[in-house]
Amino acid sequence: MPPTRPLAPQSLPDLIAKDLRERILSDELAEGSAIRQEALAKDYAVSRMPIREALKRLEAEGLVQLTTNRGATVTQHSLDEIGEIFDLRLMLEVDLLSRGVPLMTAEDFDRCQQMLEQMEDSYESDDVAAWGALNWAYHAAFYAKADRGLTHDLLNRINLLCDRYVRMHLSVMEQRDAAKQEHRELLTLAQAGEVSAATDLLTRHIQRTRAELVSLIATKRAPE
Repeated sequence: MPPTRPLAPQSLPDLIAKDLRERILSDELAEGSAIRQEALAKDYAVSRMPIREALKRLEAEGLVQLTTNRGATVTQHSLDEIGEIFDLRLMLEVDLLSRGVPLMTAEDFDRCQQMLEQMEDSYESDDVAAWGALNWAYHAAFYAKADRGLTHDLLNRINLLCDRYVRMHLSVMEQRDAAKQEHRELLTLAQAGEVSAATDLLTRHIQRTRAELVSLIATKRAPE
């Protein structure tokens, strides 16, 4: 039987990690589900060694949990942890926005506009796989001029943990119209130099997403 997920022979752990990451973020591999290395080795037509290396990369990102003698599982965050992820995002993003917006140029705002249009196109085409990455690219464009490398590194990790929840929020809860409106308003305020109003909007945007997601996931898990 031919492999179901064949890969090029170079950089196998990175390629496998990239594919598994997308499968986790898209909920193809659901939270809490077991990851069987032997099955993955057959899927990708490789030995178990690159599978193990790929899983170690995902463990470092917080997407997978490796347990001695029990194998790997997709990380399932508690409701408190999900809330904490968004609390951290709020704290870091508001700080970066307040620092970055006053330093942005017309070219920077044009880049934000282009990303906003790409994100809205992905909503219209129902390109779920692109939502998390485009959402992050749009937000990050406002923060680049803050020149806070360590904060950016922390936020990149947090954003990866947020990705699947952002997709869930936009798709399951049908929040695309609300997201469009808030993202467009954020750009308008930033261009006008209204930093305080922009940070207030961003705060409400993240807090609303947090509250709705925690409620949704609590309801989804209730039968468990």
